[in-house]
Amino acid sequence: MGERAVRITDQQVTDHDGTDGERAVVVVVAVAAGIAAMSQTLVVPLLGDLPALLGAGPAATSWVVTAALLSGAVTSPVIGRLGDLHGKRLVLLVVLGLVTLGSLLCAVSWSLAPMVAGRALQGLGMGVVPLGISLLREVISPRRVGSAIAVTSSALGVGAAFGLPFAAAIAEVADWHLLFAGVGVLTAVIAVLVARLVTAAPGPAEGRFDLVGAVTLSAGLTALLLVVSRGGEWGWTAPGTVGLLVGAALALAAWAGWERRVATPLIDLATATRTPVLLTNTASVVVGFAMYAQILMVPQLLQLPEATGHGLGFAMLAAGLLMAPAGAAMMAASAAAARIAAARGPKAALLLGTVLMGLGYLVCLAALDSVAALVAGTVVTNAGVGFAYGSLPALIMRAVAPSETGAANGFNTLMRSIGSAAAGAVVGAVFAAQGSTAAGGAHVPLRGAFVLVGVIGVVGSVAALAVSALIPTVQAER
Repeated sequence: MGERAVRITDQQVTDHDGTDGERAVVVVVAVAAGIAAMSQTLVVPLLGDLPALLGAGPAATSWVVTAALLSGAVTSPVIGRLGDLHGKRLVLLVVLGLVTLGSLLCAVSWSLAPMVAGRALQGLGMGVVPLGISLLREVISPRRVGSAIAVTSSALGVGAAFGLPFAAAIAEVADWHLLFAGVGVLTAVIAVLVARLVTAAPGPAEGRFDLVGAVTLSAGLTALLLVVSRGGEWGWTAPGTVGLLVGAALALAAWAGWERRVATPLIDLATATRTPVLLTNTASVVVGFAMYAQILMVPQLLQLPEATGHGLGFAMLAAGLLMAPAGAAMMAASAAAARIAAARGPKAALLLGTVLMGLGYLVCLAALDSVAALVAGTVVTNAGVGFAYGSLPALIMRAVAPSETGAANGFNTLMRSIGSAAAGAVVGAVFAAQGSTAAGGAHVPLRGAFVLVGVIGVVGSVAALAVSALIPTVQAER
């Protein structure tokens, strides 16, 4: 049932070729996930220049980031469910096509509206992660599926880590539109490879798509994520912020009520509230928070002028390159996570990951003025994230039936995104509260702000460890 990778024709079959075919599918799916994640950080080097480039104010151009964040988070569970119902290969190709279209739209944009529309389409690429993970479960042999899923899951963080130096390098030496054109070309190539390497069969799940559930969930999540990501800018007690928060609560309550009544729900709440799934998703929120908080903390500390007394004075490209080893550590840790999961179970890999995340923050806190300590800290933390990201999908899939893997992994991806959005809000609030105005009117976070963010990262890692320790190791009935 489900799609099956093209193993090779009868005239070509050998065990070695079958292995090569599986490896090719894993590489393609992992690269697709990495490119989707990289597109999220693609605009970071351009943030200061976007108002001039697009002819709009800073508040308006911030939607270039927000649109991709909202689109990716809100649509991941919807895309996962569509993959369960209609076949992961078909839905994956549609998503890759939309991401390609969005990238090319950004590549020809000189104004805000088409850029925001293009970024919203790029954000759909986050649905590649749950689709790819669920697809690998169906097309890869059981003894290799653990490592394949770990690599694909960690590619989410690796792509984000490498996206910053890649984008900074291109932006410094060429027209910024080439960033988006390059992603569009890469995504199109990946779509062609998916079409060639994977063949389709009827969707494995029965039932109809829950349109009402999709609409109410999307409305509630959009309102909630807007509050989390923009509340600090708008004011937490502003009428619009409070109104959105109330609207989010009402929409999500309506969604939960509907999901419990409908025959084929978008997300089976009985499954989602099952202890192993609920605790795994809770751990995912904290892991996403810890990863993104450090991404926001360390590069800014590296780039602040030395005149501030605590900044290290690196240019954007140099700071991005200093963060690159963290991405490599995450990829290496994902492979190790698969081996640990095979020997001791995915929970052991997750526990190790949360410990490393906290240790990495402690290394940074020990010497905030040391480049070596900051790089080492990001490497250790991101290795921990690699262990965690490599184990979370395995824990989810152990607790749900095969027909639910797309929606369940989509919901898990959403939990990571909520954690990242919360990190952005918390770090932004800390930097705003503990900062000073430098020459030229720029807001500069004080040293104490970076210390507080580091402490929050340690506390978050400890919380993730505590939640992870409570996860029971339950195998879903097949």
